[in-house]
Amino acid sequence: MTEENTIYEALAAHLDRLPAGFPRTPDGVEMRILRRLFSPEEAKLAQLLTVRPESAAAIAARTSRNPEELGPKLESMAKKGLIFRYRKGDQVFYMAAQFVIGIWEYHVNDLDPDLIKDMNEYLPYFFDPKIMVKTPQLRTIPISKALSVEQKIMAYDKAREIVLEQEEIIVASCICRKEREIMGEGCNRPLESCLVFGAGAQYYADNGLGRRIDHDEALRVLDEAEKKGLVLQPSNAQKAVNICTCCGCCCQILKNLKRLPDPANHVASNYFADVDQDTCTGCGVCIERCQMDAIAIDETARVDSNRCIGCGLCVPTCPEEAVSLTAKPEGERRTPPSQFYETYKNIAMERLAK
Repeated sequence: MTEENTIYEALAAHLDRLPAGFPRTPDGVEMRILRRLFSPEEAKLAQLLTVRPESAAAIAARTSRNPEELGPKLESMAKKGLIFRYRKGDQVFYMAAQFVIGIWEYHVNDLDPDLIKDMNEYLPYFFDPKIMVKTPQLRTIPISKALSVEQKIMAYDKAREIVLEQEEIIVASCICRKEREIMGEGCNRPLESCLVFGAGAQYYADNGLGRRIDHDEALRVLDEAEKKGLVLQPSNAQKAVNICTCCGCCCQILKNLKRLPDPANHVASNYFADVDQDTCTGCGVCIERCQMDAIAIDETARVDSNRCIGCGLCVPTCPEEAVSLTAKPEGERRTPPSQFYETYKNIAMERLAK
């Protein structure tokens, strides 16, 4: 093995030690991707970072490097979307970025057909049931029009409340719909539709990955997502760091979940759809809205509980108001971790237990 190959193999192992992992493949497509994104020097430097934020000086001291040389290199890597960076006052901190969700999404503005082709070959490996863990990085929450005012719903399951509690909001292009558009397979749903908050918003703004918007515009993004039939997927924490708006034809998460026989068992969702058989006329409108192929018509509509992810898209467009969203029994509901770092901790512990 050449020295360069050794560097990239070490980077792959480093990324796989991060909570979300970096699965290996039989034909090594993941190594082609790393070579596309990282120079050999960048591959070496990325391995110096951990999931704990550190200043360039602290990283230099820990790794016996020159801080004056290391700082600009880390900043360059952060701008390229290879590591994560955030600022607190005059201080700048760097940390390792997960490959998904993370490095891949940070390349939304510099996609090319070859990278897209390799990523579409690689991403299904993240959804191999043998390596999937119980805790996903994203949750599925209902659209607002799917719930009645009488239903009790926790604040972390209300997209509008998640948005209104944010101090900084970025709207960015959906990388999944953008890469499908580049490949001539776009679905004509909104492109600029993913919301990013907190430190992530700062990173996106600094790197030109999105634009700052106010609460009113963010709420309009949610309204348009509901209108166009997009699944709302915030980060799996009570204090969300983003909300993705996803379609089953482009979204890498939904596409790969849809290939499984039981998507409902691999998502964090507290609701499911139900059909009033006495009211349903079998018109099929709900089938058009469902992103998980969870509904079939047999004179009337029937929902496959193993496939329904509780997004609620089928509810507001039913002309007979025959579809409703119901909370799962208390023992089946999932309370998200309070902070996203706890989510990653849970993922890491579950991977270790595999």
